Amino acid sequence: MSDCCSTPPPNDDSARRALRRKLLNLTPPLEPASDPSVLPAAAPACCLPQVPAAAGSCCGGGKRNPPDFLLWGSLVLFLAGVAAHGLVPAAPMWLHEFGHTCAELLGRAWWGVLLGIVAVAVIGRLPRELVAAVLGRGGSVSGLLRAVGAGVLLDLCNHGILLVGMSLYKRGASLGQTLAFLIASPWNSLSLTLILAALIGWRWMLLFIALSMVVALITGWIADRLVAAGKIPANPNTVDLPHEYRIGPAITGILRSLQPGTANYARLAREGLSGSRMVVRWILFGFVLTGVIRALVPELAFQQYFGPTTVGLFLTLLATTLLEVCTEGSSPIAADLMTRAAAPGNAFVFLMAGAATDYTEIASLRQTTGSWKSTLALPLISTPQVLLIGWLINHFSS
Repeated sequence: MSDCCSTPPPNDDSARRALRRKLLNLTPPLEPASDPSVLPAAAPACCLPQVPAAAGSCCGGGKRNPPDFLLWGSLVLFLAGVAAHGLVPAAPMWLHEFGHTCAELLGRAWWGVLLGIVAVAVIGRLPRELVAAVLGRGGSVSGLLRAVGAGVLLDLCNHGILLVGMSLYKRGASLGQTLAFLIASPWNSLSLTLILAALIGWRWMLLFIALSMVVALITGWIADRLVAAGKIPANPNTVDLPHEYRIGPAITGILRSLQPGTANYARLAREGLSGSRMVVRWILFGFVLTGVIRALVPELAFQQYFGPTTVGLFLTLLATTLLEVCTEGSSPIAADLMTRAAAPGNAFVFLMAGAATDYTEIASLRQTTGSWKSTLALPLISTPQVLLIGWLINHFSS
């Protein structure tokens, strides 16, 4: 059996014609490369370098995707920590602390992650035009206000919010709207604001919410201006909303697609797990890293260096960047910084900078947007605002 990718022999009639021209001295002999009549037949398309080889083709099979080592490695370490916490009471202190952290984060974050996965599945069925109609035009102040309002009102933990934010970007939200949504969301949900009010008082809680909305709006506005100036890539998923577009029929169609049924729920589960896998892998990695830090860094040292000073502010920023603290855990820690360390500005930095510099969000944004410029816009624009506000709070409250 001949190889389908081998080059066939030249045409005999063409070779005879070229030899006849040479003998009659009619024209100089033509090289095969310049005479179309003696060019070899083209190779099959499957052998061209620009065409990927398909599985089962004559030029070799396709390659399988490599295993997701970050996802499965983080999952194994996380489950091992949970198992060690419950099944090995005589484990070393560092292993016990690591396992306790993993079990604590699982208990606090599972519902947020689960609701986030459900939200990803539902948002994945929303037409991009509907998302654009609800959030408003990207790059506009009204669109940013809607994104901030959605972030404040949506009652999810920061891990669930991250899943929703990445889905909104994929459905056409502008970069500024996505960043504003993420910054306004992580600790501003209704249940957590009530917890924070009980810990630090209503006055401080309302002030923190108002200031976080200001940071979200400014960050989103600057990001959208940079996109408009061509400094940052625009969201390729953005759609132009037709003038005659109506929200009602679109919502009716979505409700039909969510009708009860085992098969439909199974499809929703598959779509949610598939769409959220990219973010879940970083959440698990963040849990593991948090467990390692808590196991190796003494709590007394954590509390000692976070006073109402400039150094304390930057150390707080460093801590909240490294520690993957779920929103249920961030509120008590922020209250502790306010009461024990007498540093309300540090408490604000701890709550806000986690949304601005958290490596889980950075990694998820990079993978979702495909652009480091779009990703780094989040910490580079919002962090200076957070530090300035934290310093002002400490200065005027002392």
